Amino acid sequence: MREPATSNYYAGHSALTDPGAYANLIGGLALDIPALCRILHGLLIHEAWIERQGFDPAAFSGQSRATLPVSKRLDQLLAIDPGPLTIARPGESRALATCRDYALILCAVLRQHGVPARVRCGFGSYFTGHPYHDHWVCEYWARDEQRWVLVDAELDEPHRNLLQFDFEPTDVPRTAFITGIEAWQRCRAGAIDPAQLGHGTTSGLFFARVNLARDLLALAKKEISPWDTWRAAREPHLELDEAALLLWDGLAQRGEEGAVDIAPSLSAPPWL
Repeated sequence: MREPATSNYYAGHSALTDPGAYANLIGGLALDIPALCRILHGLLIHEAWIERQGFDPAAFSGQSRATLPVSKRLDQLLAIDPGPLTIARPGESRALATCRDYALILCAVLRQHGVPARVRCGFGSYFTGHPYHDHWVCEYWARDEQRWVLVDAELDEPHRNLLQFDFEPTDVPRTAFITGIEAWQRCRAGAIDPAQLGHGTTSGLFFARVNLARDLLALAKKEISPWDTWRAAREPHLELDEAALLLWDGLAQRGEEGAVDIAPSLSAPPWL
């Protein structure tokens, strides 16, 4: 695969990945993907894994699960513990996070090093619950291999022990994680039953559209925040008529190459 024309675009920061005053701090971290993932494991704790990893949820009371800009996240982390980021914090001294936070911070570090990187929203097939579960990962352009590589920076040894996945999180197979664009297209082609994908009690084609929109926005370097409002969506946004289906088919078709251009029309859907 030839290096994409957008590689320089993805080597630059977005509003959410910009480290601000911490540019030198994250720029000083070694450009070593496995090591960067281990650093994140020592800084963050996924909200759904607090008790599974033997920690007390009360230690994280008052923390929000909303995605923070990387500069604000670093403010928080250093307020909790001003020590080096490379030293793993005890569980109760980590910051509450979701999968998007792991992907966003890794993306920020890679961009600070000039590596083309972007956050992807889609579905992982290696979780419990839905066969295709709502998830976020980071994707970077490996120039020596001339390909985009998926990295799930959230997956640590407790995840491996429980989920029993058989791949390296620093190179997630395209069969294990499908992007929002790909999931939508597979649903529309009949290759995936939309009921198989979702988050909690929300599933189906509506949620496929949610992650399609979030994936397109992330490709346009709009890794949306404050917290998504799709949980509060009501009729008529839950139903997609033929015109809506065709509209989103077209947006998915334009996909990665057109994401930068189509982003303004996706800036604030009322169901996202």
